[in-house]
Amino acid sequence: MDFNLDETQTEIRTLAADLLTREATPARLEAYDKSGKPYDADLWQTLAKAGLIGICLPESAGGAGYGPVELAVILREAGARVAPVPLAPSLVAGLTIAQHGTQAQKDALAPLAEGEITLTYALREPGADLQDPPKTTATGNRLTGRKSLVSYATESAGILLTADTGTHSQLYLVDPADVTITDAPLSTGEPGSVITLQDTPGQPVGDATAAEALKLNALAAITATASGVLSGALTLTTDYIKTRRQFDRALAEFQAVTVQIADVYIAGRALDVAVWSGAWRLAQGLPAEQDLAIAALHTADSALRALYTCQHLHGGIGLDVSYPLHRYFAWGKHAAHLLGGAEAQLDLIGALV
Repeated sequence: MDFNLDETQTEIRTLAADLLTREATPARLEAYDKSGKPYDADLWQTLAKAGLIGICLPESAGGAGYGPVELAVILREAGARVAPVPLAPSLVAGLTIAQHGTQAQKDALAPLAEGEITLTYALREPGADLQDPPKTTATGNRLTGRKSLVSYATESAGILLTADTGTHSQLYLVDPADVTITDAPLSTGEPGSVITLQDTPGQPVGDATAAEALKLNALAAITATASGVLSGALTLTTDYIKTRRQFDRALAEFQAVTVQIADVYIAGRALDVAVWSGAWRLAQGLPAEQDLAIAALHTADSALRALYTCQHLHGGIGLDVSYPLHRYFAWGKHAAHLLGGAEAQLDLIGALV
């Protein structure tokens, strides 16, 4: 495979990077923290006007019709700036519906492209990891069960989730008004919840392959975001050790520090390779489970340890909530939680190979 982005993908990355650098400033993020709002609605509208929310949506809904690689490109830039918007859940749900939904379901994505609504998805069962088969059950099109770690459930116009029909795992779209939502804030500070379904009506999306597509799209999104998070933390830490002085020398001049920051860089590159390989294979219709599982392992293991290193190199300020690094650490930790931890990914890789 070619790890270089093509011309269109490069333009999308440049657009996303420039917009998010300009809009998601530290001052704006701090103001958002104090606002009490679930997400930055103004930034959400700005992303919509730039066409970034609609990148992976069908053209019939006002989108651009692109796929997993473009999703990864945008989410990596969002992760690098820890942008407080429901971009990952909306893009994952939107892309999956675009791939497997009926024409009516695809056309209904138009308000998402305009930034008028958000969407989310739910894969995790309480006490289970992302790879476990769904324990939520479907009888006809009525669903019963629970899903955890659901982001922006209250704020979303629809929740995409999996359920066991008795013969296969099926994807359904449900209305948040039809489920019981119990608040369970995420470590990132974003609104999270556990949702309970009790004979809840669900709208089937696609066939038996759609549930697997949601899982793989979610893995691509989680790991791409984590790749951006580590990249942003590395940039922040590199700038800090260049200017922070100790014993009349910049921290970057100490060999022990340079070795540690090099380890962070290596962890980031290893994660990048797995992310782009998985996203590319997904876009080409090739088996991507192993590549994405390796990206997930790096996310939950070496990338998380690298974020600890970034915190360590900052000293006490790395723990201060008035300093930007804490956001990156929280986002990285949340990604590991979503994936069930490194051990779960090792088990999965062992099963796959």
